[in-house]
Amino acid sequence: MDRSPAALPSWAVTAILALLTLVGVPMGIALTGGGVTVDGALPLAWTLALLVLLRRRWPVATLLAAVAAVTAMRGADLVEVGWIWPATVLFAHAVVIGRIGWAVGTGAVVLAYAASWEWAVLGNSADLVSGRVGGEVFWLALVVAIGVAYRNRRGWQEELAARVTQSAYERELDARRRRAEERVRIAHELHDLVSHTLAVVGVHLNVALDTLDSAPAEARDALELAQDVRGKAMTDLRALVDVLRDGSASTIESPAAQLDGLAGLIEQVRAAGIEVELRETGDRSAVPAPVALASYRIVQEALTNTVRHAGATRALVELSYEPARVTVTVTDDGTHAEPGASGDTDSTGHGIAGMRERVDALGGFLRVGPAAGSGFMVQASIPVAG
Repeated sequence: MDRSPAALPSWAVTAILALLTLVGVPMGIALTGGGVTVDGALPLAWTLALLVLLRRRWPVATLLAAVAAVTAMRGADLVEVGWIWPATVLFAHAVVIGRIGWAVGTGAVVLAYAASWEWAVLGNSADLVSGRVGGEVFWLALVVAIGVAYRNRRGWQEELAARVTQSAYERELDARRRRAEERVRIAHELHDLVSHTLAVVGVHLNVALDTLDSAPAEARDALELAQDVRGKAMTDLRALVDVLRDGSASTIESPAAQLDGLAGLIEQVRAAGIEVELRETGDRSAVPAPVALASYRIVQEALTNTVRHAGATRALVELSYEPARVTVTVTDDGTHAEPGASGDTDSTGHGIAGMRERVDALGGFLRVGPAAGSGFMVQASIPVAG
């Protein structure tokens, strides 16, 4: 499914295909040596275009009606060329939605009838019959092959996206099993951190007190060092306490532990046939754990939607680690539909809503929409506390 506001809705795609059929059938007849007449080619074009408009509701019925219309026009000698190709859109649609047997079976019946008609009724030579019918056979095989390849590729991407999502869910369950032990260890780390910070700050304060009158410059330096130690300790304390409060946090090994998993995530997406480039600026080791976790989840959700719904071939993941904030930008070159347009809440509802909740909880903002020029963009800006 698609998800960008810039994508064409399904009715627009249907209208374009109907227009192409309306224009393409007379042009194809003219290019293959037939006559474009008001009682032959033009009525056939209008009929096939109308059937294209109805193909989503009745895919098999419209396919059968299309080949019947073409066969009737040929039998009445109102159209001189074409058996399969005038109904290309309807054959392709049947293959893409999984009605491959209907497409192949209908085409085989029409081609058998075409060969007998060219031979017995028109009296064409065997070479001419083979040439005309053989060309139609090749065209039908090409349409079926392209339709099957497209259908298989989409199915493969959806399956891979489901595996990525399942893998994330399993990691979340594993994190919950470890949370009790981690919280005990966090308590020990809090004790050690507070004890160490108080001891270091106490040393610098004593130095400042002893040298305040005799060496004011040295006392000032000691106070500045104490202030720096206090600021670093507050940042670490805040990160550790947030891990205790955040039910989704899964590790305290390092503030950048979640970001270290980006390489593996991107390799999974590359396996789906999408070229993914990762660009990082700044020092990721300075990112607190909750911000690192949120950044990773945003990249994961954006790339999962790209694999499953975008029809994209390339994606760019950019992370900028600044002292005051982390900016995450994921862009792709795919086409998407309005959020919720097809009822897929996983990608356009709960996915985006989940990203927005994470970013809002950390005091940041999220932008979701069309990228500059073409494609789709997810951008989050998350402040770094302290």
